[in-house]
Amino acid sequence: MPVKIRMSRHGRKKRPFYHIVVADSRAPRDGRLIERLGSYNPNTNPATIELDFDKALDWLQKGAQPTDTCRAILSYKGVLMKKHLLEGAKKGAFTEEEAEKRFEAWLTEKESGIQAKIESLAKKKDDAEKAILARETEINLARAAEIEKKKLDAVETAAAEAAEEVTEEVVEEEMRIPEEAPVAAEEVKAEETPVAEVVEEKKEEVKAEEAPVAEVVEEKKEEVKAEEAPVAEVVEEKKEEVVKETPAKEVKAEEKKVEETPAEKPAKEEKAEEKKDSDA
Repeated sequence: MPVKIRMSRHGRKKRPFYHIVVADSRAPRDGRLIERLGSYNPNTNPATIELDFDKALDWLQKGAQPTDTCRAILSYKGVLMKKHLLEGAKKGAFTEEEAEKRFEAWLTEKESGIQAKIESLAKKKDDAEKAILARETEINLARAAEIEKKKLDAVETAAAEAAEEVTEEVVEEEMRIPEEAPVAAEEVKAEETPVAEVVEEKKEEVKAEEAPVAEVVEEKKEEVKAEEAPVAEVVEEKKEEVVKETPAKEVKAEEKKVEETPAEKPAKEEKAEEKKDSDA
């Protein structure tokens, strides 16, 4: 009967997992099998392959035909290479020892290539993780800076609001001062008078202290007039007294005498002296 080396599917949806089996080609894919050789997991990078090398080589030597996928897997693991070298040794191209050395050299080179691929993939993964971490760090720093900015803005806003409240309270207090303490308000106003008002007050004080000379003279004249009554008023008073006490003739004589007031006598005397001087 025709025997094939093929894969039997297992695993869940979109996450397949395969068994490498030897089965009759007429059997269903996931049906009856003859022997299991290993497993293949394509969900990892690189793919994970587990294979019984000797059993696979034995079935190949017996004539089992692998499918395309299983052939690639067997070539990757070196089973086909080993079968080729053994057939060359049987034909006498080289000895089995030489075939074994060649296979070991090929296997070493293959494993080094696989290891280099694994390392390059790990490096790419590390670089990607570092890049992601650096990007996340930048994002976190930007967020932290934004948060700090928001906090500073909030503090400034609160300070501004507090200053406005204090200003409003001060204004309210100033508005309350005339009602609650008018005396204090007047004192404040008196303390905070403008310079111009102070100058005006000083000028008024100076004017009050240094009265004009004309006003002083007028005041002195009025005082002199009040102290020294006019001669006419004194004469009138004397006339009335004489009229009451003496007869009419005496009154007339007295009037003549009174008419010659002390103020006129010096004038007459001066005129008489002038005449004497002129006659001389």
